[in-house]
Amino acid sequence: MIASSTLPRLMHDAGSRPLSLAQHEQTFAATTKVGSLVDELDASGLTGRGGAGFPTSVKARFIHDQRSLHKYVVVNAMEGEPASHKDQTLLNAHPHLILDGAEYLAGLVGAKNIAVCVARDNRAGINAMERAIHERARRSLRGPKLDLHTPPQRYVAGEESALTHWLDDNESLPQYRRTRPHVLRIAHAPVLVENAETLANVALIGRFGAAWYRGLGTSISPGSTLVSVSGAVNHPNVMETELGTPIRTILAFADADTDPQAVLLGGYGGSWLSGEHLDVPYCNEELAAFGVSVGAGVLVVLPRKACGIVETQRVVQWMANESARQCGPCAFGLPALADGLNHVARPTRDAKQALQQLEERCATIKGRGACHHPDGVVQFVRSALEVFSKDVARHVQGDACKGSLESRRYATIPQLERAEELIWE
Repeated sequence: MIASSTLPRLMHDAGSRPLSLAQHEQTFAATTKVGSLVDELDASGLTGRGGAGFPTSVKARFIHDQRSLHKYVVVNAMEGEPASHKDQTLLNAHPHLILDGAEYLAGLVGAKNIAVCVARDNRAGINAMERAIHERARRSLRGPKLDLHTPPQRYVAGEESALTHWLDDNESLPQYRRTRPHVLRIAHAPVLVENAETLANVALIGRFGAAWYRGLGTSISPGSTLVSVSGAVNHPNVMETELGTPIRTILAFADADTDPQAVLLGGYGGSWLSGEHLDVPYCNEELAAFGVSVGAGVLVVLPRKACGIVETQRVVQWMANESARQCGPCAFGLPALADGLNHVARPTRDAKQALQQLEERCATIKGRGACHHPDGVVQFVRSALEVFSKDVARHVQGDACKGSLESRRYATIPQLERAEELIWE
């Protein structure tokens, strides 16, 4: 936890068990009277914490303005990002804070139904949310209907259009959207999808107001955020930090390597940032100069002894396996990127040609997918080729770096162990 007189917020009074409804209401008892929620959200500057960073108030107004008798608010606690544990942390500590935010937004947009989505493999999260919904039902208060749903645990299943598609038609397939914002629907009802952390922040703003919320962070990126830190760290953990805190300071508080080779920001659709730039403040306006963003709130720390190309290849292979395979860029382009990185990571005679093809394929794939999944992978690959350019040059010349021979890996790749063996054969 980053030291601050006004932190923690999201993680306030977070113990080993979820707070009951009574404990929750006592812990987050409002001491000030705030104005209308939509005005407070506007003034707060809150943006989505799921990765896209879209202004929450704009998204809510858009659904509010849709003419329909039926609307949905969808709680996205899917957390398909392997390096992220933010949703799990919130579910295990403050499920009622998430539900408060969902109910606030349901009232704002006129939704009669709230669909809470937790991945079916996340038994602890499901249990915590089941108890929280049951406690609320016992209060017999009027309000939107709360239903818990358990979609499959897949990377793309948490993408908002794929999640809406699953709720509507039981298929976790992203929907093609030519323009944004775009009205997602369950049956004919407009849907507002928000990430669990975003909703927890909505609840805090609804209780304490925009001025309180802006007491932390920067003028452009106000507030605090949850960060999942893994890789070269003594114990992977989730921290709450003030936006604008230098990345190196976050790593120090996380008991991670503070002089690494690089850090992956934003998740597996994010970008590598060279270890030379870790004194940059952790906020989008400062990170933009380096072509990176906060994204999904992930920091994967890569020590100097590791090989960034090997780690990148492992992630890309997993991302290719996790795609929906409903368009060419995902079905053919991503496996081709993984194969090209394999040739470079374990130098072969074709490494130089593979590198050239990688660059060409990145240009061909970008912007042509049915969703942004392939774009994220392309961004990730391009950042690796730039940040690890010296290692790439050595690999292409047939002289693999020492890091590629290390047995330890630093990026979390679920269910890839056997697939990885096949890749290197």
